[in-house]
Amino acid sequence: MTAPEPVIVGAEWLPGQPESANDHGEADGRYPLLLDVSGKPVVLVGGGPVAARRAHALVEAGADLHVVAPYVCEPLAELIAAGRARWSPRDYAAGDLDGAWLVHTATGEHHVDSAVAAAAEALRVWCVRADDADASAAWTPAVARVGDVLVAVSGGGDPRRAVRLRNAVQTALETGGLPLRAARPATAGSVALIGGGPGDTGLITTRGRRLLAEADVVVVDRLAPRALLDELDDDVQVIDVGKTPGHHPVPQEEINRLLVEHATAGRRVARLKGGDPFVLGRGGEEAAACREAGVPVEVVPGVTSAVAVPAAAGIPVTHRGLAKQFTVVSGHEGLDWANLAGTEGTLVFLMGVSSLADTSAQLISHGMDPDTPAAVVEDGFGANQRVTAAALADIAARAAEVGARAPAVIVVGDVAAYATP
Repeated sequence: MTAPEPVIVGAEWLPGQPESANDHGEADGRYPLLLDVSGKPVVLVGGGPVAARRAHALVEAGADLHVVAPYVCEPLAELIAAGRARWSPRDYAAGDLDGAWLVHTATGEHHVDSAVAAAAEALRVWCVRADDADASAAWTPAVARVGDVLVAVSGGGDPRRAVRLRNAVQTALETGGLPLRAARPATAGSVALIGGGPGDTGLITTRGRRLLAEADVVVVDRLAPRALLDELDDDVQVIDVGKTPGHHPVPQEEINRLLVEHATAGRRVARLKGGDPFVLGRGGEEAAACREAGVPVEVVPGVTSAVAVPAAAGIPVTHRGLAKQFTVVSGHEGLDWANLAGTEGTLVFLMGVSSLADTSAQLISHGMDPDTPAAVVEDGFGANQRVTAAALADIAARAAEVGARAPAVIVVGDVAAYATP
């Protein structure tokens, strides 16, 4: 496991000041430091909820944890039962700190915590006191972890302030609001197939946005949330492989090759796609190509336009009493018209505007009611969103009349009656 890259943020440190000064310019003896406690003996005195929180962090870091307390709360008992910590079920006694590299005391009794801290001081062992930050020799910051980045936030003796700051930093890291991209080359390349949603930058997942912010190379589709590219570092290589109806300048085989080539060269590759990469997005083919080449690949689901774009027009693809199921169809490939015409749910066609006249004719000729509600939603969530609604028999003519064009989603079924302009 790769050790997290430490980033220390102290609430009492202002830019332009020495790290050893607080916000009043006074000397501050606190020195920010990360400790590797893996396999090292650590003593925790106390068995309550505060001690349990410290214990979980310590065992996750690999410490050889010894708990000293007459009683322990349930979370601590679970750690002990799982063999992740040792327990001496008694009060603290002299000699309990012998051999320890680090001590935490959280008994809830000031005189006991003071005695533990004094014993640690005599042994020249760092001791964290939960009861009195000012009297403590060491402090545990609030920590935000995202990937291999760790940000430790000290609240200057105010734990609640530290937690609020940590939460804000965590959110900014998870959403790509802070510079996550590594300055050093990656030890191994990888590919992330990221579903960007129907185009609005707010509809990409936080994980997708973070992986995009970490990328060295971005291979982007036409319908992806391309405005996010403006936030990338100047030296990030952006490869546009966007397709338009009837025009595929970069064949799928070449896209697969590009992903593998850049990843095997040690680069972090983000494949930014519209909608969801595994819903009519060729994501399965790209993932297979990466795996066959031995390239680590991660799939980040996206908000599929098959559901989101109808929703943008007020159309639920399922609705009690009207539709219990929906079928997503690629509108420009050979289809089983008889089966589609006989469905009791909603039909959602992607990439089917140019063939809308044939689609409606086929559905009607195979038995679907010509009066079935239908709608065409263009540029869902975009600046030019437009909704055209009509009966199935008339939808193609109506769409042609207004000049409907891709990108668009076609909805056929009773739920299309809910379409709003």
